[in-house]
Amino acid sequence: MFTSQTSSFQDSIDVEERDDFDSEEISGYSQKIQLNCYYTIYLYQGTRSEASGENVAWNQRRADSTTSQDDFSLTLVDSSLPLEAEPELRTYISRRLSKGALLGGMGNIATVELSIPEQAVGCYCCLLEQERSPEQPDADGNGYVICFMGGSEKGLNLFRLELDKYVQGLQSSLQTPELQNLETEVRPYLSQWFEESVMHIYRVVQLVQNNISFLLHAALSHTHVDIINSDERTKTDVTRFIKAASLQGLSQQDATTASLCKAISEDTQSDLIIDCSTSPPSLTNTVSNRFCDDWIQAFLNAAERCNPFLLRQILENFKLKAIQDMNSLKRFVRQAEMSHYALFRCCQFLQGCGNGDVLLQNARAEHSDLPEACSIIGVLEEFLREREQAQA
Repeated sequence: MFTSQTSSFQDSIDVEERDDFDSEEISGYSQKIQLNCYYTIYLYQGTRSEASGENVAWNQRRADSTTSQDDFSLTLVDSSLPLEAEPELRTYISRRLSKGALLGGMGNIATVELSIPEQAVGCYCCLLEQERSPEQPDADGNGYVICFMGGSEKGLNLFRLELDKYVQGLQSSLQTPELQNLETEVRPYLSQWFEESVMHIYRVVQLVQNNISFLLHAALSHTHVDIINSDERTKTDVTRFIKAASLQGLSQQDATTASLCKAISEDTQSDLIIDCSTSPPSLTNTVSNRFCDDWIQAFLNAAERCNPFLLRQILENFKLKAIQDMNSLKRFVRQAEMSHYALFRCCQFLQGCGNGDVLLQNARAEHSDLPEACSIIGVLEEFLREREQAQA
């Protein structure tokens, strides 16, 4: 049994050797990040919507960059794509819109073939609809279609939530069809989509290097992380990394996370402090375990190859393995209520997985209202303490 568990764990860590991110995306990387990224924004207008005279004049000036269908028109506002590639993208987006495949506010990711060096790239596109007038609630809506291209469809899918949030952050800047703030707000914002939505995990791994295990442990154990003497971008990056690495929202019972956070807040456990006044940063109140330590090299290898998509996949595999171990522990605890042999197997499992402290912490929170389970968890905690003292 334990041989198969070890094999499964190694399979999770060895994602970089068996995944197809290398063949899809690594060719665009070297020691410096050189992946070509593009953006495009289109004005979307329902043809039955009434447009003001100013809007009509603006649209006429862009007549050569407009694609019209029966019930909508798509007008180019700005793009970083090569001139020959943009009409190809516009045709693709028009086709998606005519089929109703783009829903307002929900990003869609697919592979597109364009006249660019990469030829086939992942494309994230999202329709941001403007609010309809109370006087014409049934009128066809206007809005913007935002497209981000780079990497592969599989790679961008790993960052779907980040991309959705980033596009929503543009909503307040898209007030008029003329977009007089194109140069000052919209274009700079769009051009930073890859840095802001994809690269944050890479920047955190580069920042802390071998200390990444302390952040992983903090994420799993719901330990608060305090970043001091740093710029806002670094604080945001670390906060987003902790959120991405945590299991909050993935547990089978939402109450488990709430009770766990409450228990930790009442505990004497100290916050993990990252002081960025030195290079590399110094970390205080660090806690890790063998499970988190075993993932260090996988993160460092992916960071050295400058592959943010591979980093995100490794992070997802890390979380998946933690969830699998939590489910195994819960099953062993249920069995241990009726069998001493099952209790022995539970002890062996905790000793072998290297993540016993985190697993028991979560198990105690989830079984807080079950006296028999709490009694078994207490025995297991005592077992781990004895093992740690024997190894010290």
